[in-house]
Amino acid sequence: MIPALRKEFNKNFSVEKYQAFLDDLNHAHPGTIEFRVAETAVFVPKGFSTKLSAACESIIDIIVDPKFKELTKNAIPKNLYVPGENDHSHFIAFDFGVCINEEGEYEPQLIEMQGFPSMFAYQVLLDDVFRRHFPVPAHFEAYLGGHSHETYIKELKEIILGKQAPENVILLEIFPHQQKTRIDFYCTEDYTGIRTVCLTELIKEGRKLFYTHNGMKTQVKRIYNRLIFDDLQHQPAEVVKKGNILFEDLDVEWAPHPNWFYRISKYTLPFIRHPYVPKTFFLNEVKQIPADLENYVLKPLFSFAGQGVVIDVTQKDIDKVKDPENWILQRKVKYADAVETPDVPAKCEIRLFYFWKDGTARPVPANNLARLSKGKMIGVRYNKDKEWVGGSYCLFEK
Repeated sequence: MIPALRKEFNKNFSVEKYQAFLDDLNHAHPGTIEFRVAETAVFVPKGFSTKLSAACESIIDIIVDPKFKELTKNAIPKNLYVPGENDHSHFIAFDFGVCINEEGEYEPQLIEMQGFPSMFAYQVLLDDVFRRHFPVPAHFEAYLGGHSHETYIKELKEIILGKQAPENVILLEIFPHQQKTRIDFYCTEDYTGIRTVCLTELIKEGRKLFYTHNGMKTQVKRIYNRLIFDDLQHQPAEVVKKGNILFEDLDVEWAPHPNWFYRISKYTLPFIRHPYVPKTFFLNEVKQIPADLENYVLKPLFSFAGQGVVIDVTQKDIDKVKDPENWILQRKVKYADAVETPDVPAKCEIRLFYFWKDGTARPVPANNLARLSKGKMIGVRYNKDKEWVGGSYCLFEK
């Protein structure tokens, strides 16, 4: 996105440098990175960063409004409501496509958002290793909101731990050691001292939860939640049954509470009107189906990782929907060929990480990730056998 820097980076790139970078990246936790790591970071100019920030702050204005909980009261599926919800999500992630408008200018367009943590720890490792192998201009930084490597880790740890000791805090997931993003779990352990625990390993006694490690039973007082409850519903019956304990009134803190995954999500998009947020409508509230359906995307509200999304929408697709209140119709955006590569340009999505500490009025920007794609959508299945695609991160001009 900054032609001079892109040209310089590409000129000095070599497969040998890239392989050395990957070897170093994998050294921290060998064999745990199953997703493709892109060959390059994304250099983001100051003007584009300003647009990203403006869009996020406008959305945050809606989230911090006292009426937000009432606005999103129907966002949480009744069978997935978890007791003990707090006042706000401790973590928010905003996903923007790098798009091109009718004037031929780059602009961000919001694709999705989550009241849920992402690769918040792995991205620290990625930046550290990238800097060891590739030159980074002095006035470019991955961290946002004035954070540095040290302050970012410090605040991440403070939010995850709250006032609890590390041994009483767990990262909770379903079969975590089988997840493709498990490198982030292990990096979280490195930076915070907590343990990763599978849902199936939890022990419930009264209102209290416990886990065992090396034969020692320890109380769980706080959960860093990485478990997506939609995913839980698709597990074997014995796992679903085990998961039912999470819907009980437990003596445990959440960071973030699972209900925020639904409140801050695709469900929120129809309430936002901003130049960098594509117009979005609940399908059941659409009075007249647009004549140019090819310019829209149809998305289920309660799914994740792009599952169920219809890109090339037709009237037949609309007619198939049995529960229109659980679907949104979103105006398509035009991704830009934003990152020049040795063959064809790559499209890019940018995810901004926000922290929201207890006792503060608003969430604050903290870090980011990026994903490069040459396929129809961002994601592994659309980028098989391609190079200069996959997981990456942004370096923002200061």
